[in-house]
Amino acid sequence: MSDAMPEQITDPGETGFDRILRFTIPDRDARGRVVRIGPVLNTILAAHAYPGAVKRLLAEALVITALIGSLLKDDTVESGGQLTMQAQTDGGVIELLVCDYRAGELRGHVRFDHSKLDDLGPNPSLLALFDGGYLAITFDLVGTGKRYQGIVPLEGDSLAKACALYFFQSEQVPTLLRVAVGLEGDAWTAGGLLVQHLPDGEEGRERLHAQLDHPEWEHVAALAGSTHDAELLDPGLGLESLVWRLFHEEREVRIVAIPPNAELVREGRTAGELRPVRDRKTFLRGGTPVPYLDLFAHPEGDAFRLPVLRVIIGPHPQSQLRRIAVEEILRTRGLEAEVVLSNIPYVGG
Repeated sequence: MSDAMPEQITDPGETGFDRILRFTIPDRDARGRVVRIGPVLNTILAAHAYPGAVKRLLAEALVITALIGSLLKDDTVESGGQLTMQAQTDGGVIELLVCDYRAGELRGHVRFDHSKLDDLGPNPSLLALFDGGYLAITFDLVGTGKRYQGIVPLEGDSLAKACALYFFQSEQVPTLLRVAVGLEGDAWTAGGLLVQHLPDGEEGRERLHAQLDHPEWEHVAALAGSTHDAELLDPGLGLESLVWRLFHEEREVRIVAIPPNAELVREGRTAGELRPVRDRKTFLRGGTPVPYLDLFAHPEGDAFRLPVLRVIIGPHPQSQLRRIAVEEILRTRGLEAEVVLSNIPYVGG
């Protein structure tokens, strides 16, 4: 069973269910993904009469698949690139677990031994479910015709830890994964956070995996590791607010919004949902193209313009002048928004 999970932040408010929020922390050479799935998750789970333990496992796997799948480059996704996660064992309760992410769609399936599962109780461990086995993560880059696969043993007490081991052993990239799954009534919710520290110079320099005590990574991992399950599952907490809670002391955190593919846009509009599509633009910063979306103009008219309700001026020695400048920009664009100064003190030289 599959269901579409568009990545575009289209709602006037913060990002909530079934959207992937991408962010980067440039000063720390870190990138991240955060997602909370609900309607999409329940659509997938409703297609199978899985027991509760299997549904919980599949929910965790789908969140991880969405997080890792969203690491695919945009041109790879547009050309049909796909991420597949497969966990398999011989003789275990879970014979096969397969999830894939392609063009903003999630799919998942589990094959298991009913009789063995009944003997484990309501909350079996990962070891009890798989009894060893292996985890394979495959990136199919359709545009280039290349396929990359990493295989690691199913170790640890969760799929998230097994996937972190994959990145360490196969990708050689320090990675932190946090996943939470909850059930309220008949409705399942699952959320996840992925943070990675990337070397700032892959070519001709020491790779970061050789120095896992790198202070920048230790800092990012400590902040991301403070995430609570309740925060990942709370439908009243926007994903932007969650990222802000974790990294609000950083000098800069970039939120990256990616337009959905054309097929998802057509499906949404057929269902009566008018989703704005903004062309991605770039500007150069230090010789590196930085993507951004123009929120103040839209090819389909001002009716799709995102609202600006409040602007916070960050710490700066001339913050008052910056506030005046921002107020003037808003005035010339016909926008009414509150402009305030950040409470964070300026500590620069």
